[in-house]
Parts: sequence; structure tokens; C-alpha cells
Amino acid sequence: MNSNEVKYTREHEWIKVEGKLARIGITDYAQKSLGDVVFVELPDLDRELKAGEVMGVVESVKAVSDIYAPCTGRVITVNEALLDSPELINQDPFGDGWMVEVELDGLDEELLSAQEYEELVKEEAE
Repeated sequence: MNSNEVKYTREHEWIKVEGKLARIGITDYAQKSLGDVVFVELPDLDRELKAGEVMGVVESVKAVSDIYAPCTGRVITVNEALLDSPELINQDPFGDGWMVEVELDGLDEELLSAQEYEELVKEEAE
């Protein structure tokens, strides 16, 4: 995936928008920080998300973390493979580890470019 196709949140989610469809997951930095993911709770189909609200949970051997919606819209697909194999998030966070697809109504105004996100990660690592 080309990093210029993806936007990021300050809470370490990514979103890839294609027309009115958006695919969402957590970043590589987030999955590394969490450690081995052992459980994922995803939103229900047809749930209306609002940008910034909690849309799910990722549980790892280290912590439980809320996942925040980077957009407003309706959940049209959830990655059911994560329910049986949550480790896909660790193995391929931008590919097979995606979480949901949303029919887009609007984007969070605070989304970061790849360069801005890299700067955020560097700041957090210091």
C-alpha cells in the first residue's frame, strides 16, 4: 500500500479512502506497541460511526486499547478473519489485518499525512 494513499489519526488508526468507501485498521506502530494481539472486538454491520468515537477494541498480551473511528459513516464490512485470527493485525496491519470498511459520510478533520504521522511517532518515542 502506498503511504500517500493512507491518512492517520493521532490514536494510531489508518484509513484508506477510495471514493465513498473507506478501509480502516491500526498502524504498524500501534500493533508493535501493543505486542501480540489476542482478541479483537469489531463494530456491528450497519452501525453508524461518528469520527472520533470508539468503534472497537484490541486486546493484546500487554494491554486493552480502544479503536477510534477516523471517519463518519456506516459499517458495511467487518474483517471476520480477525475474530478467529487476531494475530493478523500483528502480521499485516495494512493488509490482511484491516478491521472494517465504511460507507463514508465524512472524514475527521484532524487526519494526518504519512509525514505528519511519522513525526508524531518520533515525538512519542522520545
